[in-house]
Amino acid sequence: MARSLAILEEEIRALSTADKEALLRSLWAELDGPADVDVDVAWLAEAQRRDQALDDGQVQSLPADEVFARLEASLKK
Repeated sequence: MARSLAILEEEIRALSTADKEALLRSLWAELDGPADVDVDVAWLAEAQRRDQALDDGQVQSLPADEVFARLEASLKK
């Protein structure tokens, strides 16, 4: 017979912090599903494309403080 959710919660709360973290990671991985290898390949290609655009002078980078200042200003509008 399956234990009720309330009993499971009580048992989980009694676990150590490390065990709770391990359980949470395991459950999250199960809910998240298997890793999509194509995503890593796509992100690498995008990073390389952006790096090349910087090297070629097609785009210019901005200092982080300027980016955040612009963002803050746009949020105040």
